[in-house]
Amino acid sequence: MRFRKKKIVFFTLLMVYIMLAIVATAMGAASITPKEVIVVILKSLPIVGKHISRDIPNTYFSIILKVRMPRIIMASFVGMGLAVVGATFQSLFRNPMADPHILGISSGAALGATIGIVFKVPSALISSSFVTVFAFMGAMLTTIFVYYIAQVKGRVSVVNLLLAGSAVSFLLSALISIIMVFNHNDVNKIVFWMMGSFNASSWNHIMIVAPVVVIGTSIIYIFHRDLNLMLIGQENAMSLGVETERLKHIIIVTSSVMIAVCVSFSGIIGFVGFLVPHMVRLIFGPSNKYLIPFSALGGALFLLLADTVARTIVPPAELPVGAVTALIGTPYFIYLLIKMKERDV
Repeated sequence: MRFRKKKIVFFTLLMVYIMLAIVATAMGAASITPKEVIVVILKSLPIVGKHISRDIPNTYFSIILKVRMPRIIMASFVGMGLAVVGATFQSLFRNPMADPHILGISSGAALGATIGIVFKVPSALISSSFVTVFAFMGAMLTTIFVYYIAQVKGRVSVVNLLLAGSAVSFLLSALISIIMVFNHNDVNKIVFWMMGSFNASSWNHIMIVAPVVVIGTSIIYIFHRDLNLMLIGQENAMSLGVETERLKHIIIVTSSVMIAVCVSFSGIIGFVGFLVPHMVRLIFGPSNKYLIPFSALGGALFLLLADTVARTIVPPAELPVGAVTALIGTPYFIYLLIKMKERDV
């Protein structure tokens, strides 16, 4: 596909995302039309709002601007971050099964969140932000630990990194299970957090997540040529001038911070970082010049759709968004395994 066609497809998908975001904002317990959503957004703009004469109930402003829009924007940025890191890890590790959770970062966040939930503090201090801080600390400490284990004489082997991540992930999962056994009253909270949700999203959370995801994606994109060369092997990339150890350090640190922040605010959401890059790669090819931006947009679109389904399919109850992404992603994962098996026969 030529660059011109890719550009047209990108802006088409961007328009689809905007329309989906408007429709998603209108959906919910309160009956609001997409047109009213657009009016509320326009009336909220500093200059444009003065020229909009249509009257809208004040409750609509609260519902749209304080409840639904923060959730939709948060889901979009988290989806963007997960998909970009998934695409990056698949190129860096030359592993089609790699996803953002492969280094055990999510397990570290889950352990941190679990400790935050069961930790006994004054009731005034118990909040989602308290759990979020613990989740972020757990994710970052896990990243440092895994990187330290995988490092040998200043070099980090991709194989060692993956093995260390898997081993630490199993260890942390075991610790979470033990904590849950001794804290029966908090099991539901822990399980729901681990399955992912955006119901506590706020503009303050977005002010933290959005800059991290945007800056992290920009840093990763700067190295898209080096990531392309890593696809032909580390030794070949080194012979072509790529500082592979420096590249791995920058990419892993940047990706880890992105995942730590996303998971801390959203919980563990699987298959976004695995499914979206594969779909993009099938359509646009393996070049990270296009894979990264299309994965970013595709991740935002996919997770927005999944979250909309999660909160509207069985009202007034809400499904964990991680369960919805798994329901969509698992059939594709099985299909991919079957195709790989047929190719090897």
